[in-house]
Amino acid sequence: MPHVVAAPDKFRSTASAAEVAAAVARAAEAAGWTCDQAPVADGGEGTLEAVGGGVRLTRVRGPLGEAVEAEWRLVAGIAGEAGAGGPTAVVEMARAAGLELAGGPEWNDPMRASTEGVGDLITAAMSAKARRVVVAAGGSASTDGGFGCLNALQPRSRLAGVGLTVACDVTTTFVDAAEEFAPQKGASPPQVALLRRRLERLAQLYLDDYGVDVTRIPGSGAAGGLAGGLAALGATLLPGFDFVADAIELAERIEGADLVVAGEGFLDEHSFDGKAVGGVVELAEEAGVPLLVVVGEAFGASPVPCVSLVERFGRERAFGDTLACIEEAVGAHLRGLP
Repeated sequence: MPHVVAAPDKFRSTASAAEVAAAVARAAEAAGWTCDQAPVADGGEGTLEAVGGGVRLTRVRGPLGEAVEAEWRLVAGIAGEAGAGGPTAVVEMARAAGLELAGGPEWNDPMRASTEGVGDLITAAMSAKARRVVVAAGGSASTDGGFGCLNALQPRSRLAGVGLTVACDVTTTFVDAAEEFAPQKGASPPQVALLRRRLERLAQLYLDDYGVDVTRIPGSGAAGGLAGGLAALGATLLPGFDFVADAIELAERIEGADLVVAGEGFLDEHSFDGKAVGGVVELAEEAGVPLLVVVGEAFGASPVPCVSLVERFGRERAFGDTLACIEEAVGAHLRGLP
């Protein structure tokens, strides 16, 4: 019986990665295929669901100071240079300092938004005896360079024996985070200029206090510079998809499959540069397994076989009945239908 691995990312605002994988599995079953559901993420939102583990809830400071209930995970069995002696905690910075928590760019205060709550989450993870803490950086409201988070983690000696890893989905460097991301968080051009100067001052502060030049580290601008701030404390920065793929042993699951189905809401040139779709494509190509990418909408040509739900079913149905569209499109592909 032919076998497909369903390894989609989320379709933002319409379906989670797990829901998309389940839709692929339904199509596979109807077509007489077996399916391994392996939803993925690139280090942003959705990372917790992808890696699984025991669900924990902690009340932390939100991006604008209000208290929020933030979910995180405690996972046994994830390999890591600092996680061998105990469980690994996985936190999503967006659960504590996310733009959605601030009400979106319209209601966010980009000058005041802070990562203090991320420090609260890391503290909770350490209290639960985690020996490695992985911070998924994505979806932030803040451009505070991680200053709030680092303040919440003082004194630094509390981190002794705990490995920090930041899972990034961008390679933007520390100071450039202002121009690159702050406008998406509601910052005006004058505020962007102020935020850049603030990051420049922070970079000097981190160099003076910790001896780390965060301006030269690829990915240090992730989550408004949170990645750089944690790097100053000794955190390792790595591509978020690589962390997730290793955690769920995706390469091994793809080996020997007859098809891999990847997917995300919007496909563009960035999808193949550090994002989840590009990562799945690379793993499938390395294993010599055929690939299908299913997306809500595609902007530009795809270098791999791709189905755009908008093109195939029309915009209204593609966004209003996404999972049914995915099931129908994948089912047709598995049966060899146009």
